[in-house]
Amino acid sequence: MRMNQGNVNQCPIVEEEPNADATRFFYLLKNSDKPLWDGCTNHSKLSIVTQVFTIKSDHRLNEGDYEKIIE
Repeated sequence: MRMNQGNVNQCPIVEEEPNADATRFFYLLKNSDKPLWDGCTNHSKLSIVTQVFTIKSDHRLNEGDYEKIIE
């Protein structure tokens, strides 16, 4: 959207609440850096999930085998 050649600082800033999808995304993003347990400094939730998916892919595990690992 083009702005008029006027002063950009005169444009009002409108803040609004994020929609449901954005809220969920920000929640997941925030939680991805949380440690697995208090005091754990080596891994986050995101690092473990990516490691498990890498193992699943490397070993060509089917859904049933993958579910057994997760349980």
